[in-house]
Amino acid sequence: MGIDSLAQKIRKIPNWPKPGILFHDITPLLQSPQYFRLLVDLLTYRYMQQQIDAVAGLDARGFIIGAALAYQLNVGFVPIRKKGKLPFDTVSQSYALEYGEAVVEIHTDAIKPGDRVLLVDDLVATGGTMQAGVELIRKLGGNVVEACAILEFTDLPGAEKIRASNVPLFTLLQNSGSM
Repeated sequence: MGIDSLAQKIRKIPNWPKPGILFHDITPLLQSPQYFRLLVDLLTYRYMQQQIDAVAGLDARGFIIGAALAYQLNVGFVPIRKKGKLPFDTVSQSYALEYGEAVVEIHTDAIKPGDRVLLVDDLVATGGTMQAGVELIRKLGGNVVEACAILEFTDLPGAEKIRASNVPLFTLLQNSGSM
């Protein structure tokens, strides 16, 4: 059971949430104790020597992976949520999705200037959500050590967009069949 075997646990759902989108559902991966442990262990091993101060997870699947990883790294977890979901003072960032527009927010006290932050999500498609997360972390003075995800769609511009903003990107799997 290695990195490539994780792909077997990602369910593909055509035409969801709208026609023409092939949704990659990580729920089966999360439901499998062995595969979920493998995922978290692989990421923990990658980041355990990088002196991370916090793990920031993007709403919503980035919360699952990010929280487990933060626990393993013995650092705090920072949720980056959809607009209107956080109860304290926030900063926000708008972005475009492959099928719409959205806004994400972070608490103003979630990251201190100079904090070394790992940004986590489930996949990188157009890069809008992850880029918005990068901007939020930077607005608070944090340094994005790396952005990471389970899956990168190589036929979409997301990874290129993240790397163009001077943020290293790590993904466990790459896929050229996003649509």
